[in-house]
Amino acid sequence: MSSNLAASRRSSSSSSVAAAAAAKRPAVGEGGGGGGGKAAAGAAAAKKRVALSNISNVAAGGGAPGKAGNAKLNLAASAAPVKKGSLASGRNVGTNRASAVKSASAKPAPAISRHESATQKESVLPPKVPSIVPTAALAPVTVPCSSFVSPMHSGDSVSVDETMSTCDSMKSPEFEYIDNGDSSSVLGSLQRRANENLRISEDRDVEETKWKKDAPSPMEIDQICDVDNNYEDPQLCATLASDIYMHLREAETRKRPSTDFMETIQKDVNPSMRAILIDWLVEVAEEYRLVPDTLYLTVNYIDRYLSGNEINRQRLQLLGVACMLIAAKYEEICAPQVEEFCYITDNTYFRDEVLEMEASVLNYLKFEVTAPTAKCFLRRFVRVAQVSDEDPALHLEFLANYVAELSLLEYNLLSYPPSLVAASAIFLAKFILQPTKHPWNSTLAHYTQYKSSELSDCVKALHRLFSVGPGSNLPAIREKYTQHKYKFVAKKPCPPSIPTEFFRDATC
Repeated sequence: MSSNLAASRRSSSSSSVAAAAAAKRPAVGEGGGGGGGKAAAGAAAAKKRVALSNISNVAAGGGAPGKAGNAKLNLAASAAPVKKGSLASGRNVGTNRASAVKSASAKPAPAISRHESATQKESVLPPKVPSIVPTAALAPVTVPCSSFVSPMHSGDSVSVDETMSTCDSMKSPEFEYIDNGDSSSVLGSLQRRANENLRISEDRDVEETKWKKDAPSPMEIDQICDVDNNYEDPQLCATLASDIYMHLREAETRKRPSTDFMETIQKDVNPSMRAILIDWLVEVAEEYRLVPDTLYLTVNYIDRYLSGNEINRQRLQLLGVACMLIAAKYEEICAPQVEEFCYITDNTYFRDEVLEMEASVLNYLKFEVTAPTAKCFLRRFVRVAQVSDEDPALHLEFLANYVAELSLLEYNLLSYPPSLVAASAIFLAKFILQPTKHPWNSTLAHYTQYKSSELSDCVKALHRLFSVGPGSNLPAIREKYTQHKYKFVAKKPCPPSIPTEFFRDATC
């Protein structure tokens, strides 16, 4: 009985020791696969002139002048004097850009078992692949992860089978049990195996070289500069700028005037009278120091009203001041009063007449006074052009504004949308400043959404207008931009012609 008790004690003791050893030793089949995290950083003034004294004689060439024709623009004895000063010009926005850096860590490759290594090992991509390979082709290979233990093992060591992949060997916990004596041979075998897997065949090199040769040059894409990366200036609306521009492009098609209202609607007014009115309004805007947007909106309201309402020449100036009153209320912080607009016409019209015309215009426009103008687009396009340009920023801005304001005088330019006129003004301004350099580039084409070939007709029309000038009877815009505060851009010499190759898209 004592012998049986001793045997029982020895048996229970050995079994408890074995169980404790098994509990302390980690399972050989446990995998070490861990997911990699992804991190990304996002990118962050004007002279005193007669107030349209001859506006009623332009078309008829003679006859008794109307009521508006006898009006005199007397600014010296102003009842409400306004001090002249420099017109608020557009802000120059700095072009400091914070480059956006992206990084991503790749997940460790899944392990492959012995039975799957023979068929799937060759399909697994090496850890490094050339950057020219499209990312769409790098679909991750998902295979079950398993850990294999060689049958040749002892109680204290485990030998790694050479059929296992590099990822299996590096991630498997069996390395914890490799004896120091066998580690050098095993590591040498793994190094040879890794070199074989990382080797890129010559056929792949040939295919990638051919792909590089046939693929389009990425130069144009790389040259596109990000102009919406200044998130610190709230006036730039960097996060909404692209959406705002797309909305303006859509809205300009709905709020454009007719392109043939002079031929179909108006019988007593012609394009020359329209140009005289706008030239006078430029002086009024300078006298009252109105922002440029007020002038552009005024012309938009005039053309939209004339597109559906016949008017006689005696009331054309009344229409002009009423539209400018509306635009000033929309754009200005301190808009001129009705009495000031009456005075600027030498009291040709009474206060009630101006208010009555104002109501008529608003009713016809259905109070849709928010309209995209060339100035809206020009402000953004100037910023785009200044990002990667060597031209003086102020010279480019003032010259483009001068060209755009000249377009207001030309009735035939109503056939072009405001965004196209703005883009063409940038094109012509850059050409005048640097005649030998191509005016258009990938960045301008990207943000304006106009190719150089699409600007050809409008640019040529603006070029003729700039070269010939508005004439001696329409001096307001030219005199405005020959001032020092506008860098005398109206005196800039312009080449007689624009090379045809500048309108080829392939050279952008």
